Amino acid sequence: MNPSIEIDNALVRKYHQLDSHYTTYPTADRFIEAYDGKAHRLTLRQRNFMAGGATNNQPLSLYVHLPFCETGCYFCDCHRVVSKDHGRAVSYLHFLQREISLTAALLEGSRRVAEVHLGGGTPTFLTTAQLQALMAGLSENFDLQPGEYTIEIDPRTADEEKIAALAALGFNHMNFGVQDLAPAVQQAVNRVQTEAVTARAITLARNYGVASINIDLMYGLPKQTVGGFEATLDRVLRWRPDRVALYGYTHSPSTYKLQRSIEVSELPSVAEKLAIVSHGIAKLSAAGYTYIGKDHFALGHDALVAATTQTGMQPSFQDYANRPGGDLIGFGISAISRVGASYSQNVTTLDAYYDHLQQNALPVLRGIELSADDLVRRAVIQSLMRRFELSIDAIEIAHLIRFNEYFADEWERLEILERDGLVTLATDWITVTAKGRLLVRAIARVFDRYLSQRESRQHSPSVI
Repeated sequence: MNPSIEIDNALVRKYHQLDSHYTTYPTADRFIEAYDGKAHRLTLRQRNFMAGGATNNQPLSLYVHLPFCETGCYFCDCHRVVSKDHGRAVSYLHFLQREISLTAALLEGSRRVAEVHLGGGTPTFLTTAQLQALMAGLSENFDLQPGEYTIEIDPRTADEEKIAALAALGFNHMNFGVQDLAPAVQQAVNRVQTEAVTARAITLARNYGVASINIDLMYGLPKQTVGGFEATLDRVLRWRPDRVALYGYTHSPSTYKLQRSIEVSELPSVAEKLAIVSHGIAKLSAAGYTYIGKDHFALGHDALVAATTQTGMQPSFQDYANRPGGDLIGFGISAISRVGASYSQNVTTLDAYYDHLQQNALPVLRGIELSADDLVRRAVIQSLMRRFELSIDAIEIAHLIRFNEYFADEWERLEILERDGLVTLATDWITVTAKGRLLVRAIARVFDRYLSQRESRQHSPSVI
């Protein structure tokens, strides 16, 4: 097994609980409606003064949420619109372009863009012409530079014309949704997708010069077994994707209506789920994939492996980003933006989205301006989760604190984790061990000031 990760079943069981992925800190359930479109408008206008009065010249990242799906996967926890009527995308794209132009007009500082991510939903629900028009709209409002251009691909809706057009538009990283290749599992989650369909889409992407291929898999789905999932991995590894995302399914039918269609009795037990992920990680590691955190594995040549050593590596809200720092602007329903010391999230329904933009108002539902305490805790959590280590000196210098005094209570809790072998503590470093990497969300939780205040929130398991 790759020495960067070690599975201790007893520790996984001990620390198994529901945690945030910490794609934002504070997490999105702490955003408040008092931070609305007017507040976000002011943030955008003041962007060029957010670095000590200097113009913000860091390239932007853009995320565009395209919510439509032809069928609803029962495991889905995203904001999506299930419809076979492709005409519904026409109105959405009209208002999306309005949001893009409205936002760009407000931005101060550079409009250079180094990363674009189209997520959903199913971005390939759109026609080739619609995807081309969307990118043209972004290009008219932003200075699109070479960088990482990512799109989520449903192989069932991606023919050769569409793959070729996306490659020509500059999309050099494609995420292929697979989840599981076992027919019984696919039937149980309402995502029937043959191996041949997936293989053809991946081959087309490579033939058209797409540099990086990611495959999304999910464990903990109904009717999954250790042997069945290993068979899926064997077939996936023959395609030699550059990255593999291995997500754990969390059953929350009270929150996500589609999950109510899943038969609970068909879900694997905690022990079975742990066995599935343990075997999966072992197989990926043996095949040469490096665990880079946040459920992601990558081959050694992939930029994400190098990026894990960069202090400034930032997560996007769907994936990792290679580029240090910079603001992220989200467009479309439910999209989250990170600008300076603020987060904002858009409204989550089409009607609300259209209503805001008809009034030329930013479609912001809620957000938050980060306090000094939020900023230091965010820096600590991000370093632990993205680099598996933390320079105490760097935090003290950047945030003008004495770490062991500021985090005295947290240090006592870290000492418990150290006794369990999850971290090693030194006067100037906190290091996540090989056993702790799989449980890094449990380590990050130590620094989450809001956990004790949180009445209810949506979590994902620490591991299983």
